[in-house]
Amino acid sequence: MTLGRGSLQLPTMKPTQIAAALEQKFSGRITASLPEDKHPRIHVDAANWREIAEFLARDPDLDFDFLLCISGVDYVGDDKLCAVYDLRSMTHKHEFAVKVYVDRNAPSIPSVSDIWPAADWHEREIFDMFGIDFPGHGDLRRILLPEDWVGHPLRKDYVFPREYHGIPGSYELDWQQKPTYPA
Repeated sequence: MTLGRGSLQLPTMKPTQIAAALEQKFSGRITASLPEDKHPRIHVDAANWREIAEFLARDPDLDFDFLLCISGVDYVGDDKLCAVYDLRSMTHKHEFAVKVYVDRNAPSIPSVSDIWPAADWHEREIFDMFGIDFPGHGDLRRILLPEDWVGHPLRKDYVFPREYHGIPGSYELDWQQKPTYPA
């Protein structure tokens, strides 16, 4: 429903309706549904993500044609990594998110860069910073760090190097070193 020239259009589906549609279509493959949360979303495992992503983009009632962003999250205590996909339908004016969980020791989430071209650089950044592989991505390589950088700096257990190619690290990182005491 349009409110008038220059006015905002109200969303055609509420988050509860979006979640219900997804739960009906993908029964048993959604691990959590939180449509009434401050960040309305569902949770899925990486193995189910690609099919759900295609449905979100192609179903005419959902029509999520715009990827706002993808954020990486490290749940080190649960031994999981996560990619959070924030989506919008420019046609229907609704928004929703999907959290895709993966094992921290073998992180791999199917690429959606062919569905939402904006995913291209987002997936590269998450690959660089968290080490999640995105099979199907056309050019998955580091985007922020040099190719020979070791590790993934946004993982919670990452230890920053004291130097890189002879360039000293910051003294602000001294808290990462174990204290030495005089004998």
